[in-house]
Amino acid sequence: MLAADARAEVAQRLWDAERDRAPIPPLVETIPLLDAVDAYEIQLLNVRRRDEPVIGHKVGLTSPVMQQMMGVSEPDYGHLLASMRLPEGEPVDPRRYCVPRVEVEVGFLLGADLPAACTEADVLAGTEALVPAIELIDSRIADWRISLVDTIADNASSAGFALGAARIDPNSVDLKRIGAVLWRNDEAIEHGRSDAVLGNPATAVAWLARKVAAFGVRLRAGNVVLPGSCTRAIDVSPGDEFRADFRCEGAELGSVSVSFGS
Repeated sequence: MLAADARAEVAQRLWDAERDRAPIPPLVETIPLLDAVDAYEIQLLNVRRRDEPVIGHKVGLTSPVMQQMMGVSEPDYGHLLASMRLPEGEPVDPRRYCVPRVEVEVGFLLGADLPAACTEADVLAGTEALVPAIELIDSRIADWRISLVDTIADNASSAGFALGAARIDPNSVDLKRIGAVLWRNDEAIEHGRSDAVLGNPATAVAWLARKVAAFGVRLRAGNVVLPGSCTRAIDVSPGDEFRADFRCEGAELGSVSVSFGS
């Protein structure tokens, strides 16, 4: 484990990279002793430094392919902050980011606190509504050459998120069979299904509740949880307009859109 001053120095490097839109080399190239515990502590240093409300969390590395690539057997997580909410209908300035990408997710809006020993049944009981979501991810690590500790320290590559207007009763749909289509500039470019997220996105939310409980944190009523993407990440170019449409067993479940300025 790194000393406190070494963690603070890494946090500063990531902070500067985000502020200056100047990605840095992978952390593991210069700090081979960096481990996941260090990385989560570094993440927290920069979350606290922002001094703004934490309104939820995101889960990453939920697909078997990504876990194999990273050499891990469980997901990771990051924090969602109030300033990361992207309003629909207002173009996002792509110059705010280093190398942004979008992902399609079935978001969870919590209506009750989740217990520390959380199960999928607890997630269903505590979820007020499912919501169409697009997550904007970005890496402050050059060329997305990330290892597990790189992405954890970098707040799980979080950058922003947009939520659609629809609110879906989680008990009214099969959580494993929600389909999604991602459109870019009126062209369908990705199709996915919710069971790509650990077989069931509620499994990812339950994992998250248990994981953060180990750090003395609870998932609270009013939180947004993004459980992981059901499509691959798509690069963003200036002028792009994205829309994700959701369906389950023939029923429309709403959409969400994000556009980027030129």
